[in-house]
Amino acid sequence: MASWNSLRLEITYRVMGWMAFTCWSVGFYPQVILNFRRKSVVGLSFDFVVLNLTKHSSYLIYNATLYFSSAVQKQYWEKYGSGQMIPVAVNDVAFSAHAVLMTAIILFQIAIYDRGTQKVSKIAIGIVVAVWLGAAVCFFVALPTHSWLWLINIFNSIQVFMTVVKYTPQAFMNFMRKSTDGFSIGFYLLDFSGGVTNYAQIAVLSIDQDSWVNFFGNMGKVLLSLISISFDILFMCQRFLLYPSKKAPIPPPPPQIISKDKESLEQLLQSSSSDHPLKHTV
Repeated sequence: MASWNSLRLEITYRVMGWMAFTCWSVGFYPQVILNFRRKSVVGLSFDFVVLNLTKHSSYLIYNATLYFSSAVQKQYWEKYGSGQMIPVAVNDVAFSAHAVLMTAIILFQIAIYDRGTQKVSKIAIGIVVAVWLGAAVCFFVALPTHSWLWLINIFNSIQVFMTVVKYTPQAFMNFMRKSTDGFSIGFYLLDFSGGVTNYAQIAVLSIDQDSWVNFFGNMGKVLLSLISISFDILFMCQRFLLYPSKKAPIPPPPPQIISKDKESLEQLLQSSSSDHPLKHTV
C-alpha cells in the first residue's frame, strides 16, 4: 500500500479536499434558500434537478464502494499497481452523500412550491430510466466474475455523462427565457470554486506520488471538475454579460385611476374656494 512522500503535500491534499467539499456542499443552500423565500421554483430547470439526483447517486456508489470495500481496492491495485494510492478521499464520500440529500430536498421543494407551467420533460425521464436499466444490466454482467472495479467504473462513467447532461437544460432554459432569475448565482460561483479545488487535489496527489496514474485511475473525478468549471463559466457569462438581472420597473397606474385622481383634485380645490371666499377691500 502506498504512502505519502511529503507531509506538506499530504496536508495540502486534505485541505483542498475539504475546501472542495465545502464549496460544493454549501453551493446547494443558496438555491434552497431562494426557493424558500420565493415560495416558487419557477426559473429552476426541473430536468436539471432530476438528472442531478441520478448523477450524485451514481457518484456516491462509486466513491463509497472504492473507499470502503477492500475487495474493490485489491482489484484497483491489481490493475494500476500496488504502489498507487486509492484516488478517493473521505471528503469525496461525504460530498456525494450530502449532495444526494440536498438534491432530494430541492425535489421536495419542487413538489410543494409554485411551479408555474414547468414540468419534468419526457426526455429527462427517459434518460434516467435508461441509465438505471443499463446499470442493472452491468451489475448482472459483473456478478459471475466479481468484476466490481469494472462495475463501479461504470457508475463513475455514468456520473460523468450525467454531469454533461444535467447542466444543459438549465443553460438552455436561461437562453430561452433570456434571464437567469430563479437560478441562484451562489450555486455556480461555489460550484466553480469546488471544481477548481477538486482538480487541484488530485494534481497534488499525483505530484507527491510522482505519477499521473491517479488521473487515469479516477478519470471521473478529473472530468467532473473540468466539466463543472466549463459550464459554470457559461452560467457566469449568462448571468453577468448576456442576461444580467434587472429589477422590474414600477408600472404606471391605469388611465382610469389617473382620471379619477384628477377629478378628485378639482373637487377639492372647488370646495376649498367656496369655504374661503376672497374678500375685496375698497
